[in-house]
Amino acid sequence: MKIQDFNLIEKISSKIILIKLIDVKGSSPREKDTNMCIYKNGQFGTIGGGELEYRTIKEAKKMLSEKNEINKILEFPLGPSLGQCCGGYVKVKLIKFSNGKQLMNKNKLKEELIENNKNLYIFGAGHISKAIIEKLDGTGFNVFVIDSRQKIISEINYNFVTSILAKEPKLIIKNIPSESYCLIMTHSHKIDLSICYSLLKMKDFSYIGLIGSKTKKIRFTKKLQEMGLNKNLINKIECPIGITGIKGKEPDIIAISIIARLLEFKSSLENKYKHLRLIKGSKNG
Repeated sequence: MKIQDFNLIEKISSKIILIKLIDVKGSSPREKDTNMCIYKNGQFGTIGGGELEYRTIKEAKKMLSEKNEINKILEFPLGPSLGQCCGGYVKVKLIKFSNGKQLMNKNKLKEELIENNKNLYIFGAGHISKAIIEKLDGTGFNVFVIDSRQKIISEINYNFVTSILAKEPKLIIKNIPSESYCLIMTHSHKIDLSICYSLLKMKDFSYIGLIGSKTKKIRFTKKLQEMGLNKNLINKIECPIGITGIKGKEPDIIAISIIARLLEFKSSLENKYKHLRLIKGSKNG
């Protein structure tokens, strides 16, 4: 589910059911701990899987009309019982609550989501930044937008985004958590350069993307070297940013390309860490 979903769930005054994948084996549509909610007039989120979700929702709607049933466990061998190609196994838990506020008070869903998300800092709140921001909820990032312009930053009104007015981005950079993702797209090349320098000096980041052309990257590389930085470190900045196969100069197209690249990079990094954990586990075993 999305952060925006949780804000809406709290306002549901009728009975509502939390659906949670509590065990997953083999190939399955979603991962363990995936959640969704069902109430009389709709749903939030998805556990995926077509027939899996259809049958689970059907059981959840039965629970809404039953007085005594509060909890239920459903088990699905995805191939034999549902005729799905996945071939995995899923165990689903359904829990009924009196209203959305009770559900949120008894489950730390929003906190868990924020904890599992990666931190994304976007320096600059211009038109491309805004096009990116409006598409980010539910993609696995805690979003922070930093700009020095009061009017521009005041226009960021998404409840899943933390907007920060900062005349000196260096002060924000000093407090950025380790392994954060950073996008640099301010209104000034001078500010962009300063942010690049400060982030590279910090070194403890996952990704730095700088909006601009190959020419901009060449110029910035030269200037950053003159400022004393190693070229191998400078080369960790991606510029231009985005998926190279996606063409177009419209803000929305550029935004989709950049988000696709962030997700691609995040997935590759997660797979790398997973592989390293498996190697470490096999050595310890």
